[in-house]
Amino acid sequence: MAETVTVTQLNNRVKTLMKHASVNDIWVSGEISGIKKTSAGHYYFTLKDEKSSVSAVIFASSRFNMSFEPKEGDKVDAFGSADVYAQNGRYQFIISAMRHSGIGDLYIRFEALKAKLKAEGLFDESRKRPIPKYPRRIGVVTSQTGAVIHDIITTSSTRFPADIYLAPAQVQGEGAAKTIVAGIEILDCFGVDVIIVGRGGGSLEELWPFNEEQVARAIASCGTPVVSAVGHETDFTIADFVADLRAPTPTGAAALILRDKLETSSDVESLMNRATSALMDSMWNMDNRLSVLNARLAPGRANRDLSMREMEMDRLVTR
Repeated sequence: MAETVTVTQLNNRVKTLMKHASVNDIWVSGEISGIKKTSAGHYYFTLKDEKSSVSAVIFASSRFNMSFEPKEGDKVDAFGSADVYAQNGRYQFIISAMRHSGIGDLYIRFEALKAKLKAEGLFDESRKRPIPKYPRRIGVVTSQTGAVIHDIITTSSTRFPADIYLAPAQVQGEGAAKTIVAGIEILDCFGVDVIIVGRGGGSLEELWPFNEEQVARAIASCGTPVVSAVGHETDFTIADFVADLRAPTPTGAAALILRDKLETSSDVESLMNRATSALMDSMWNMDNRLSVLNARLAPGRANRDLSMREMEMDRLVTR
């Protein structure tokens, strides 16, 4: 009869099997993707090649065995051992040393396009359009089913209200760039005040549509101001450099575009106070002028002026 074991026992047995020499103390070549650094100094990322990927970790204690700061797109040779975290059965490669083996292909393409568009002046601040202070119609190019559009709508409802118009787009995978371009063009023709182009966080591959040249040129040629809101604050795409404004997150984009209700009320109150003050000053000046005119036209003043003129006439006649 086959043995029955608990989940914990299974994971522990797999962990024991993975201590085999063939998966321990070996060099693994791959490209870094989706790297994140914790506050404790640990690095978590995916190590991948053309066909496969594996979760990897560099603990802070091993950081001193590397001569560089690992980053997205790096091609590396990583030295370490495979292991299983028994609590959840997760298989990962624990890295104790790492060296460069070149730069990832996507990173090379990213830098090449970035240099090309920068040379054409598409990143120049002088060509960037101002974002309307009080937009009433906001266009959004993003996934119809993702959290981005819901976050933007929620933020809008808690700040200065605006009408939100969605142009659904595929935000990752093959063909995504074309749908993003179509969304930008549709909203530009529709006549919205500003367009948000964005998606949530992801790996370099998942964010890649926003690094495509056709998306960059669609943003640059758009007649409506465009705000990029792709990924997290640490993620940068070509779209961010071309857009009129870069927001750290999609929710942050809505917060940047839409004024807070209290702030708006404060602005209105300030304008009313300034208008009231200006009106009071104007009325005070008019009152002073009227007082001067009344003094000039008072009967006593008029009689005195007439007597003075008569005395002057008498003096001239006497001469």
